[in-house]
Amino acid sequence: VQLQAFGGGLVQAGGSLRLSCAASGRTFNNYVMGWFRQAPGKEREFVAAIRWSGLGTYYMDSVKGRFTLVRDNAKNTMYLQMDRLKPEDTAVYYCAAGGKYGSRRGADFDSWGQGTQVTVSS
Repeated sequence: VQLQAFGGGLVQAGGSLRLSCAASGRTFNNYVMGWFRQAPGKEREFVAAIRWSGLGTYYMDSVKGRFTLVRDNAKNTMYLQMDRLKPEDTAVYYCAAGGKYGSRRGADFDSWGQGTQVTVSS
């Protein structure tokens, strides 16, 4: 599966951004689509993921209640709505797809899109 991410940018703290990730190519019903992020000098970390069907999501603790992940099956696209952004959310965000629901490990996601920069100013 090929993934393409869109929607990064610069926003003030407390603002919102929406990231998109469009999938194409061969997919499987048991696939999981997710977002990871990597800030400068830090390791990549899991952000959120959703079943390919769109039923079932899970998030890292620090974004719960602020980020919402949904999937548009007709468009093969997932959207990460990010509200009440904080400076610590600044990172390059990557979308990924894999086959293990519940995993937060990058190694369990075998397809990756290009990153999109999110910068939150204080």
